[in-house]
Amino acid sequence: MTILVPMSQEEFIAFAAEAVPAYAADKVAAGQWHQAEALDLARKSFEKLLPQGLQTVNHHLFTLYDQTNQADVGVLWIEVQKRAGKQVAFVNDISIKPEFQRKGHAKRALAALENLAGSLGLSGISLHVFGHNKSAQALYDSLGYRPTNVLMFKPIEDTSA
Repeated sequence: MTILVPMSQEEFIAFAAEAVPAYAADKVAAGQWHQAEALDLARKSFEKLLPQGLQTVNHHLFTLYDQTNQADVGVLWIEVQKRAGKQVAFVNDISIKPEFQRKGHAKRALAALENLAGSLGLSGISLHVFGHNKSAQALYDSLGYRPTNVLMFKPIEDTSA
């Protein structure tokens, strides 16, 4: 069983150190940011979303534990947001450590999140997934998540010269 445990300050510092460069890399892979600016933009985005760190209102950060062997297997960060007049949990980040991937932890963490969201009176769970992350898309689809918006992009060569 994978359980959600509120993140400690020490865990938050370690999370931020890994999450910022990972987010920068995803934005570069998605073609949204240039490599040279990505780390700075990711850091600014992170600081804007969590100006008070763990104490930022409406944000909940969890360390994911495998109850079987008491291992720290990843993180989950949600934000309570208003969507269509209802309160929902928006997943800002869910990340499973590489050595624990493909063992059902993300699926079980999202099931635990459903229970938590229900107990908080939230009406749903929303998330963003990068277009290049096909395995995450397949996971979310298998759990009943449905696309609400799809952005598409086609690069073209600069022929102005």
